[in-house]
Amino acid sequence: MIKAVIFDMDGVIVNSEPLHKKAYYKMFETVGIKVPNELYESFTGQSTLSICKTLCKTYNLDYKPLDLISLKRKFFKHIFESDDDLSLIDGVHDAIIDYYKNGLTLVLASSASMPTINNVFTRFDLDKYFVAKHSGADLKASKPHPEIFINAAKSSSHNKNECVVIEDSTNGIKAANAANIYCIGYKSDHSKNQNFTTANKVITTFNEISYNKLSTLI
Repeated sequence: MIKAVIFDMDGVIVNSEPLHKKAYYKMFETVGIKVPNELYESFTGQSTLSICKTLCKTYNLDYKPLDLISLKRKFFKHIFESDDDLSLIDGVHDAIIDYYKNGLTLVLASSASMPTINNVFTRFDLDKYFVAKHSGADLKASKPHPEIFINAAKSSSHNKNECVVIEDSTNGIKAANAANIYCIGYKSDHSKNQNFTTANKVITTFNEISYNKLSTLI
């Protein structure tokens, strides 16, 4: 029986990918690199630190990963405060309320930094529904490492076999698989070129996993 739902954030709760992409490409321009779209899409679900380490190694940059992180976060902060493109994913707010009212425990497990998570949750008034929030930026290993989902399940106070993860990225799905937690892959226009083959269930709308439907999965 499902007792807890563990949400990813970017691409699952909030449509922040366009903002992140703008910030990353401003950072790429600043440090003088051209990152092909295929490589950029492979970063989906990873922490900023993991991405910046890859960039430094791939492009043999004189910058340190923390320098790139600082640049990217500076650009993202400005875009977050001034760009109107940020919005909740269609149907997710109703799903969150539906789960909450029916007694499910909700936990966030995102690769985003905690300041970014807090900004999103404040902007859309989501804190009241969630018992815990986890940031991959606070961990040694990023998704696809399972640590963030193992920690999220523990903070729900339920067994892993009573939890489900909702993810939209290859790396996130791999992390849920490695944590041995049932994974729902949310396939949308915001999650391009991601592999959903190892998700236990794939959806394209949150209507497919209303509380009544979700409660029959495991």
